[in-house]
Amino acid sequence: MGLPEIVTREEWLLAREGLLAKEKAATRARDALNAERRGLPMVEVDKEYYFDGPDGKATLLDLFDGRDQLIVYHFMFAPEWDAGCRSCSGFLDQIGHLAHLRARSTNFVAVSRAPFTKLLTFKARMGWTVPWYSTNDGDFNYDFLASSPEEPQDVPAINCFLRYADRIFHTYATFARGLDGLGSTTSLLDLTALGRQEEWERPAGRASVYGAPAGSARVRYHDEYEH
Repeated sequence: MGLPEIVTREEWLLAREGLLAKEKAATRARDALNAERRGLPMVEVDKEYYFDGPDGKATLLDLFDGRDQLIVYHFMFAPEWDAGCRSCSGFLDQIGHLAHLRARSTNFVAVSRAPFTKLLTFKARMGWTVPWYSTNDGDFNYDFLASSPEEPQDVPAINCFLRYADRIFHTYATFARGLDGLGSTTSLLDLTALGRQEEWERPAGRASVYGAPAGSARVRYHDEYEH
């Protein structure tokens, strides 16, 4: 039937120990890859972008909501559609409580090309609380490669940004299968320039780059964080 082989408990433990060694090696390799990602250079964003949201027009800087980092999820929702992409909806369903990201001064928003009124209706249907903005089919999706002007086709994508005063820098992007396994607070932080903001992370010095304690020291129950 294609199911796993049936063995004794002792045989299972032996096989599990062998796999555990490979899992630990994969964890160390992932940590090294995350450090290399944080070592990427960044590009200043000097073009103005405007979005439609719950408070009207918003700039890219507004999407940070006063925080130091911004993770943008490009949700596939074309202007002519009446509902969002099913796979993108599944992705948003698994996003955890944003308080844990925000405690590390990182905001998370979704953006789509569809008009904001359509996003608002679908968001209510899905019961989501994630901030969601319309690009009004402007340049943002195209400039950050989540849409192609030659082919009217979007791709699921994440783009990460870092703010220094009022200057914005693009630090990372990933697309399609690059989103596999994402959704938890730590997996999203691993995409950012500041990472999880732990003392053990490399390159050193980013855990307290803004004067805050290391990331794990800031973890609370989500209803205990200050606004």
